Amino acid sequence: MLIKKAEEIEIISQGGIILTTILNKVLQQIKPGVSTEDLEDLAVVEIAKAGGRPAFKDYPMGGDLFFPTALCTSINEEVVHGTAIPAKILQSGDIISVDIGMEWPYKKGSSWQGKTWPINKYSEGGGFYTDMARTVAVGKVSSKAHKLMKVTNKCLEAGISQARAGNTLNDIGKAIETIALKAGYGVVRDMVGHGVGYRAHEQPDVYHYSIGENSYLNKELKEGMVIAIEPMITEGTWKIKEGNNDFSIITADKKLSAHFENTLTITKNGPRILTRV
Repeated sequence: MLIKKAEEIEIISQGGIILTTILNKVLQQIKPGVSTEDLEDLAVVEIAKAGGRPAFKDYPMGGDLFFPTALCTSINEEVVHGTAIPAKILQSGDIISVDIGMEWPYKKGSSWQGKTWPINKYSEGGGFYTDMARTVAVGKVSSKAHKLMKVTNKCLEAGISQARAGNTLNDIGKAIETIALKAGYGVVRDMVGHGVGYRAHEQPDVYHYSIGENSYLNKELKEGMVIAIEPMITEGTWKIKEGNNDFSIITADKKLSAHFENTLTITKNGPRILTRV
């Protein structure tokens, strides 16, 4: 479990502000007829302009698999890891999760606004990582889809509210699960949040359901931790399966899924969100 220094958290915060701006630009382009490749092209250009590097593109997935795109674009029953290429054309009534990560600044010793920032010794590029996701409607969607997105965002906010020094990972998971179950939804259990900052994914795993106070998985939250909370909430069963390619994960019953994520840090005054649309 890695604790970040104050100056490291500040550069992660700057990267989070930039990443939020980029995701906003991507989300503003979402409408019927737009392709996921269009969104991918925009994200890649904007990340490069900002002096960053996509965190997900070419990310090792195990074996000889590497994730092919900067964005995860997961539509309807896709939970996560929907690739942006080959292109999928968005249809009115779809909901789409756009998940984006960035290493910034991607050059050792880079300066920003006249200041030289610390170098991340864990990355060849020397930058620090942020990660975020939002699920949005394409055109006019059903009231059921709207409710699922609203509740999932509420789950994220509830989890963040528990991200306080002295609380535990179980406090985060229990808060999320309580809201989801009350709405009659499933909470995906096989995909979790994570530490972030030095790497795109690091310890601890952040669970979106109750793991129990006495579980060996239950870690105390400490000041200086940087984590990504990202509940994946489903309209039906929480169970998932592989999609029809090597990357995407879909709901086992093919019902809708929504996904919201923020990077945040634990401070003595509570959670500080580093990515917010």
